[in-house]
Amino acid sequence: MSDVPELSPAEEAAARAKEQAEQDALPYKWTQTIGDVDITILVPGNLKGKDMVVEIKKQSLTAGIKGQEPIIKGELPHTILLDESTWTLSPAPNNQKALEIHLEKHNKLEWWPHVVTSAPKIDVTKIVPENSKLSDLEGETRAMVEKMMYDQRQKEMGLPTSDEQKKMDILKKFQEQHPEMDFSNAKIQ
Repeated sequence: MSDVPELSPAEEAAARAKEQAEQDALPYKWTQTIGDVDITILVPGNLKGKDMVVEIKKQSLTAGIKGQEPIIKGELPHTILLDESTWTLSPAPNNQKALEIHLEKHNKLEWWPHVVTSAPKIDVTKIVPENSKLSDLEGETRAMVEKMMYDQRQKEMGLPTSDEQKKMDILKKFQEQHPEMDFSNAKIQ
């Protein structure tokens, strides 16, 4: 049980509206998947890449127009993979250009509540991830998800999880190697 009180539908709607208003007021738009964050900043259409200042660091981001205050600047809530993170400047409607920043999350199992820690947070518990196939996942992530799914099925059937089974197997092997010892009071934790 959570210590957070349940909100009435009206309170929930008000919270969503406040969150949306805070996000709409930001000088950039952002989206995320479980593996990455994409930020879009609209700038005047006459600017070129050399007119932009973009500093992507492992746990901070600065972006804007040279000679002006940064449009976004601050600490990231979590680390990113620098070699996989990029930015581009591309044409956008209404004589503008879009400064598009792609940040590849280091931890691909975590939703971000905001792009920079000084920005308003979103409620990550309300995120509904897009459906994905197990085959879309990378090796280590896929193995972890498969293990979690297996363990969930085992629990539902009242059977031991993979970790519990591993502990029981180790104890059984140890018992076989040491028949002289009494294991009647052994507890697996």
